[in-house]
Amino acid sequence: MQVMGLRILSAFLIIVGALLAAGGAWLAALGGSLYYLVAGLGCLVSGVQLWRRKAAGVVTYAVVLAGTVAWAFWEVGSDFWQLLPRVGGPLFVGIVLLLPWISHPLKGNKPAPAIKRTVTPATAMGAVVAVALVGGGWAAFSQRQVSAQSSAVSAEASATADAAGTSDDWTRYGRTDSGTRFSPATQITPANVNGLEVAWTYRTGDTKANYPNSKSAFMFQAVPLKVGDLLYFCTPHDIVVALDANTGAERWRHDPKTDDTGVPMLVCRGVSYFKASEPVADCPERVLVGTIDGRMIALDAKTGQRCQSFGRNGEISLREGLGKVEPGFHYSTSPATIIGNAAVIGGFVLDGVSTGEPSGVVRAFDARNGKLLWAWDLGKVDTATATGQPELYTPGTPNAWTVFSADPQLGLVYVPTGNSTPDYYGGTRSALSNKYSSSIVALDVTTGKARWSFQTVHNDLWDYDIGSQPVLIDMPVAGGAKVPALIQPTKHGEIYLLDRRTGKPLAEVQERPAPQGNIPGEKYSPTQPWSVGTHSFTPPPLTETDMWGATPLDQLWCRIQFHRMDYRGKFTPPATHQTLQFPGNFGVIDWGSVAVDESRGLMLVNTSYMPMTVRLIPRAEYEKNPTAGPGKHHGGVMPQSGTPYAVEFAPFMSPLGLPCNAPPWGHISAVDLKTQKLVWQTPLGTTQDHAPLGIPVPGVFNLGGAVTTKGGVTFIAATIDNYLRAFDAENGRELWKGRLPAGGQSNPISYTGSNGRQYVVIAAGGHGFMDTTHGDYVIAYALPNTTKQ
Repeated sequence: MQVMGLRILSAFLIIVGALLAAGGAWLAALGGSLYYLVAGLGCLVSGVQLWRRKAAGVVTYAVVLAGTVAWAFWEVGSDFWQLLPRVGGPLFVGIVLLLPWISHPLKGNKPAPAIKRTVTPATAMGAVVAVALVGGGWAAFSQRQVSAQSSAVSAEASATADAAGTSDDWTRYGRTDSGTRFSPATQITPANVNGLEVAWTYRTGDTKANYPNSKSAFMFQAVPLKVGDLLYFCTPHDIVVALDANTGAERWRHDPKTDDTGVPMLVCRGVSYFKASEPVADCPERVLVGTIDGRMIALDAKTGQRCQSFGRNGEISLREGLGKVEPGFHYSTSPATIIGNAAVIGGFVLDGVSTGEPSGVVRAFDARNGKLLWAWDLGKVDTATATGQPELYTPGTPNAWTVFSADPQLGLVYVPTGNSTPDYYGGTRSALSNKYSSSIVALDVTTGKARWSFQTVHNDLWDYDIGSQPVLIDMPVAGGAKVPALIQPTKHGEIYLLDRRTGKPLAEVQERPAPQGNIPGEKYSPTQPWSVGTHSFTPPPLTETDMWGATPLDQLWCRIQFHRMDYRGKFTPPATHQTLQFPGNFGVIDWGSVAVDESRGLMLVNTSYMPMTVRLIPRAEYEKNPTAGPGKHHGGVMPQSGTPYAVEFAPFMSPLGLPCNAPPWGHISAVDLKTQKLVWQTPLGTTQDHAPLGIPVPGVFNLGGAVTTKGGVTFIAATIDNYLRAFDAENGRELWKGRLPAGGQSNPISYTGSNGRQYVVIAAGGHGFMDTTHGDYVIAYALPNTTKQ
């Protein structure tokens, strides 16, 4: 049996050595590291020697292991999670070689009696293993979870334009028109947050099990509104629910019976609240919801009954003027922005299918009666007026699918835009589309005309559309004055700071040269705008050293693929050969946006880093095998009909399904808004719910946002593990985490109920494409009733 064990280990080393040597030779030919070739040859020699039962095989492997440890520390220093896949597997083999039932059958493994003190192969291997274990333990112990870049927070805090004043209500998606996601509640503090417990739980019933014929992905991402004693939110099928804000008891429920035919993602990120400032026929307070089947419905905020003064039977169509709309090609995923009597709304347009998809028109409707006030149509942008009548809007224009912000004093609504479909070829786009794509556009709320625009990506070929809600603050400047400012986070990691009156940068923006491509008919911008006056969350360019994997073999595979692809930074243009896009189209910062601690002058930012592989497929090649995938959000093939190319894209993953870039893949950070310096940064979440054996690699992909409170605690879920976490806003220390029954891919809110308790509420329903646990929960956390503050 001992010989059999040795034979199995020998064969393993021979096979692994051959694979490493062959792959290492390929990598070396591509200009990569020589380590894998050398290590592979060493494993081959060791395996052959061990097969022959020669103790020299142990010595040879000890040399390989020692070289591996030295190389690993040379490449990545003391980064434990980078060291682990480089050293962990080889170290395990070294330990196995020390086992008596492996080493005993070896010839020459024991010294002759006359030379008892001579170092044996086993002791040599033991010494190397000991050094590796000590080095790995030191790396694990010294792994820092919080990186403090600046120890001080500015004493002068930034104040935002707060439409809610000092109210504790949460009347807008980001609590106020400014979208800061800041709660003035102070009961929960860093000192007592670890006492949080579940106060109540509500289940919506809107689950896949109750819609067995639905082919859509369920995504419960709603951000509740809190007005008085009621919470309002919508489910994936746009069922609107009102709950008692103190107890979670259902007060009313309205099911619009939406048709989800053809809808790829069932998403309703929130509802809108409108309170009439003058007498109306009915529903002086109403809740508006946009639906997946193209309607806007107005409900009485107190009863849930339809507002008969709004449109026809309490609803209007959002498809008027769009022409023929294929099911699932256009619908609302984000709530309308209320400014005055106007409800301003855009729409999601299905990516990647074809040119000429439904218009990305942004429209304002009278929240009192549902009448059209104006339409901002990029095909007729210079003639946008309050027509009062729907018209045929220009198809294929950039859409605005995310949440808007508003400044009632300036009379402006701030609209983040995407690009014209499809995403990865721009040769068919109009000049107006290119002017306003991937931009923040300030629209006059009275006329719908653009007052100003600022573009974050020129001629966007990467699906870097703006997913984040703009955040409005009053920015402290020299001399004690404050400037009305707008913070615009982006998918590619830049955060732009603009004067929200004019769109002019308040922090320097540089136009830097951008890589050029060679696709015929494509339009390449010679430069791209980089925000150099603010802290950037654009990741450093990837290198071969950044490649990761669970074992040396899949790490080698990632290194080979990295060198085979064209990669010239985040603006590497798509091509007919495979290119690497980093960050990917999920974004560094997506629809979760950022939160601003108004009392401390801090911006709280959660970020993700997931590279994507992209390849344009010539039309003739695609038509031979039109394997159109399910959509952009988790990879596949998209036809891009009307252009010369389809597109194939996918996350850059190892053969074992792990990201090819090294962790951490996600952080939460704080930036001082006065100095624009990073205050702290810590990995966000772990791989506990996805990794084999629940191995908790820190810092994971996340989608959602945070709420920060005057009490000094920032709450966020968002990650691929099912937890709601609390962080100290001043230093980034994780203070508490509560287990969620499903994925928390949504934004939490916090408020103080009429009973005096501060609540933190989140929708936990999972994300169909992130493979987090599906559910239909709304959960409220609070300190125990006996806790008095």
